[in-house]
Amino acid sequence: MLIKINVKGCLFTIGILFFYGCKSQEKINFDLETTDYNILWIIADDLGTDLSCYGNDLVYTPHLDKLASESVLHKKLFTVSAVCSPSRSSFITGMYPVTLGVHQHRTRLKKELPNNIKPITQYFKNAGYFVTNGHVNKIDAKGKMDYNFKAEFNDLYQGTHWRQRGKGQKFFSQIQVFYPHRPFHLDSLHPINPDLVKLPPYYPDHPLARKDWALYLETVQLVDVNVGKVLKQLEEDGLLDKTIIFFFGDQGRPHVRAKQFLYDSGINTPLMVRYPNGHKAGSVSNKLISNIDIPAATLALAGIEKPLYMQGQDFLSKAFKRTYVFSMRDRRDETVDRIRSVRSKKFKYIKNYYINKPYTQYNTYKEMHYPMLPLMHVMFEEGKLNDVQKPFMGLYRPTEELYDLEKDPFEINNLAENINYSTELKKLRAELNKWVKKNDLGTYPEDKNEIVTAQDEASKRLKIILKQRKLSENATNKELVEYWEKELLNK
Repeated sequence: MLIKINVKGCLFTIGILFFYGCKSQEKINFDLETTDYNILWIIADDLGTDLSCYGNDLVYTPHLDKLASESVLHKKLFTVSAVCSPSRSSFITGMYPVTLGVHQHRTRLKKELPNNIKPITQYFKNAGYFVTNGHVNKIDAKGKMDYNFKAEFNDLYQGTHWRQRGKGQKFFSQIQVFYPHRPFHLDSLHPINPDLVKLPPYYPDHPLARKDWALYLETVQLVDVNVGKVLKQLEEDGLLDKTIIFFFGDQGRPHVRAKQFLYDSGINTPLMVRYPNGHKAGSVSNKLISNIDIPAATLALAGIEKPLYMQGQDFLSKAFKRTYVFSMRDRRDETVDRIRSVRSKKFKYIKNYYINKPYTQYNTYKEMHYPMLPLMHVMFEEGKLNDVQKPFMGLYRPTEELYDLEKDPFEINNLAENINYSTELKKLRAELNKWVKKNDLGTYPEDKNEIVTAQDEASKRLKIILKQRKLSENATNKELVEYWEKELLNK
């Protein structure tokens, strides 16, 4: 389904851009040794590095481009998970999801965090900050949490917007931006021509693929519109140069071989850190960062001591040095899986634990909402995929994958069996094994009741979706492709 954005609303955002770009601010001195600043996280949902400031010349993202010019732009932020709930559970605690037992996507029988482990919101409240989580368009609306542990909004947060705080009180706020999570939205002011999009080589060059990718990019542009509104609110309140701003995503883009998987397309997301008054403005960093490092850095900026248990590191510290980032995949909705990865700046090693299951084992959410998936199923069955596109659609997967990311940024040439890379393979395998032994406390197999419940709920959702689309409960991949072609191409 396509959602059209109200033109009047979009025209209003243009006015915001003009005002935000032209209004002057009273300057204050910025000193990293001082902790007298507000801190704001702006979090996008399912955002890859598909912004103009990251090199995509098709998207129109003027607010984010301006923010990048005033920020330190980090190119190598990687999330510990490629799906919402484990990732969000991690960046609110600074801990790996498998260490906390919050690695399965949206468990029903949620447990309390261990007694000594607290969401970082608690440390900010203890330090006197007003702590909020909200939306850009509704100041009184609660923002997304999606944590895999027991958590009540009012226990973690004191409000939904910094404007609700007491006079002169510092704040630590989150603003949640739903975009570019599916369903994608049309940007009627800045439509993107599907003929101009650059598809990754593991996708077939098909009109449906191009249209779906173009719609994703248009939805990315709506992230920009929302960020512009947040910055405008800060400026209206005279807080733009009294606030340190983090902009990042909860994981990578919502596409086949991206979200839920541990390729860079699923775990690489933008990160910008804007300090007041041009401090380090326009600089670019290529240091390896895990998203569990974000809370550690945020605490440090507030002068709050990082708890000893926290696995994340302060990536803003001069002493920071991360050689590897680790990511993990486990059950996603009804789909049981286990994958682990370790990434250096140059190489990535992936360990698949369920090699007898295909990458594309059935997942209701993806089968129903990713037009590319039924399309690739059909093209695979008809022998129309090339040698780069076929492996991901096969019945099995290798135990190990190794990629030279400098030579192969799309991660399509598996070097695990290449003798010339045996030294790197052994090195990264050892690093992952060491990390798993120390940090990966996740239980396998998962409680059967959780799996059965997830499967039952997925089955119910599938029937509802197919009924809404006027398709039979036994709809084939070809019928799904026909539905998407009618929905996306024939309008």
